[in-house]
Amino acid sequence: MRDLEIRNFRKPELIDLPGKAWLAIPEFKDNLFQELSIDPARPGRGVSLFGDIVYREGEAPEAFWHRTVLEKPFTAEFDSIKEAARILRGIQRNWAHCPVSAFRRAELIQENLPYVNNKPRAFPFIVPSSPMGIWSLLNEHTLFASALTSSPFPCGEIRFEEDHVNPPSRAYLKIYEALAWVSFLGGSIPGPGSSCVDAGACPGGWTWALDRLGAGITAIDRSELDPRLMARPSIEFLKHDAFTLQPADLGKRDWVCSDVICYPARLLEWVQKWLDSGLCGNFICTIKMQGPADHGVTRAFAAIPGSRVVHLTANKNELTWIRLGTADKTE
Repeated sequence: MRDLEIRNFRKPELIDLPGKAWLAIPEFKDNLFQELSIDPARPGRGVSLFGDIVYREGEAPEAFWHRTVLEKPFTAEFDSIKEAARILRGIQRNWAHCPVSAFRRAELIQENLPYVNNKPRAFPFIVPSSPMGIWSLLNEHTLFASALTSSPFPCGEIRFEEDHVNPPSRAYLKIYEALAWVSFLGGSIPGPGSSCVDAGACPGGWTWALDRLGAGITAIDRSELDPRLMARPSIEFLKHDAFTLQPADLGKRDWVCSDVICYPARLLEWVQKWLDSGLCGNFICTIKMQGPADHGVTRAFAAIPGSRVVHLTANKNELTWIRLGTADKTE
C-alpha cells in the first residue's frame, strides 16, 4: 500500500525531445514533406509521423506549409487521466488537443483541463498574449506535447463569425485572419486615416473588410467591384492591371494588400518594387500557387526583414505573406 501511494504521487518525468514537430495541413502534407526533405514512405531515422504531426530531429529547414510548429516537444508517461491533466496544467493554462490516438481517453483528459474557446470569433480580434500549447496521446499512457508553439491559435486555426449578407465574397475571412496575425506580431491594423492599396480587389471582399475598419482604399482590378462598394466615397477604384502600375503612380501608402491570382515570382517582383520605393512598409499578400508549391519564392518572401509567412485557416493552395514596416525602423 505504501509503494502504491508513492507511485500515485511521484513527480512525472518530462523527456525533452531533440527536434521539432509540425502540425500538417491534411490537404497539403506533401508540401510540408518537401520542405522538410522527408519521404513519408521511408521517413528515415529521427523522423516520426503521428497522424497529422510530423516530428523531425536535428536542424531542419524553415517550413511554411503547416498549421503550427511544436517548438519544444516532450513526452511524459502517466497512469491516470487526472495525472495527465495535472502534468499539462502544471506547465501552463492553455492547451489544445490534436487527436492522434486513444481518442476517448484524450476527451476525458481534455475535460480536466481549463476551457479553450474554439468558437468563431468576432472581428476585429485582439489575440491573447497567453501561450497556446498542443498535446496528443501517442497511446493510453504517453503524452506528446509542446507548451511553445508558433501560432497563438488552438492547433493553429481560427475562425470568425461569418456575415452572409454584406461582404461580396468570402475572401474577407482571409484578411480578417491576416489582421489578427498583425496584432499578434505587434502591428497596428488599418483604421480611420489609414490609406490602403487593394490589388486584385474584385469583387471586393478585402476592400469591404478594410472599409469597415474606416480605412481609405484604392482598389485595383480589371473588373469592377460590387456596386455597393463602387458607390462608397472612401473607396477609389482603378480599372487596371495592378502590376503594371508603379508605386510612384499610387504614392505613399500605409498598407499594400494583394489577393491577385498570379505566379508567385511575379508577385515577389511587384512587392520588391514597393519595398525599393520606400512608399510602403506594411504588406498583406496572398502567395497563390499555380500548381506545385514554389518553395524558392516562398523562402525569398520569408527572408524579407519583418516578414512572416503563414498558411491561414482560410487559405487553400496558397500562403499569406505579412510584413510590418516596424522592421524599417530597426534596420
